[in-house]
Amino acid sequence: MEEYFEAGGVPALMKELEPLLHGECLTVTGRTVSENLQHARTYLRDVIRTMEEPLDSQGGIAVLRGNLAPDGALIKQTAVSAHLKKHTGRAVVFESPADLNARIDDPELDVDENSVLVLKNAGPKGAPAMPEIGQIPIPQKLLKKGVRDMVRISDARISGTSYGALIVHAAPEAAVGGTLALVRDGDEIELDIAERRLVLRVSDEELAERRKSWKPPEPHYDRGYGLLFHERVLQANLGCDFDFLLPPELRKEYKERIED
Repeated sequence: MEEYFEAGGVPALMKELEPLLHGECLTVTGRTVSENLQHARTYLRDVIRTMEEPLDSQGGIAVLRGNLAPDGALIKQTAVSAHLKKHTGRAVVFESPADLNARIDDPELDVDENSVLVLKNAGPKGAPAMPEIGQIPIPQKLLKKGVRDMVRISDARISGTSYGALIVHAAPEAAVGGTLALVRDGDEIELDIAERRLVLRVSDEELAERRKSWKPPEPHYDRGYGLLFHERVLQANLGCDFDFLLPPELRKEYKERIED
């Protein structure tokens, strides 16, 4: 982050994007966008690239889909280690943020560098409020071996400065019965960023059996704003807004989807 500001920060970045901006628009400075950028410069080309020489040929964020996230999940593809962009590994599951904190550094944790770390119940309803904890830490036992990246999946979110093979915003989240809720230790999970795929290699029949015994977690609140939030907040792919704030036509569509 320090290098970014040394490179020129936001003004320098906007200067590179200026051909795509409406330069005549007035801003809070009392000057137009173009006037604000008149003296902006980029000082470190390794940090802020030109549009002719981008870091990657595609955008930084990719939407993944598959039976593990039918409504989508997000990954910052330019921040993923090359060897993990196509990867299959066995799941190591944490049922909640508290479970993760309690066991992630346990020397007896059955995990290796090829494992896929899965965090449940960190989404809008489950956490609640989808906290910024999607950068699941590498277990200490693997850090000591030099492992610096692993595939990690959650229904949480991450910071704009997070890095690594972090799959977040998985929807539907675990707390509402999304497929994420049904993942068990040892299940194989396939990630293929090029194909935008995120697949739990478990049959539909087996998932249906698991769903029969699944129970939603108890709400964190039983009154007040907390309960209102739990009952009415939308999923990540729909913006985590309250359902009653949607326009009437979208509210009807959302209700029909939930009932299906």
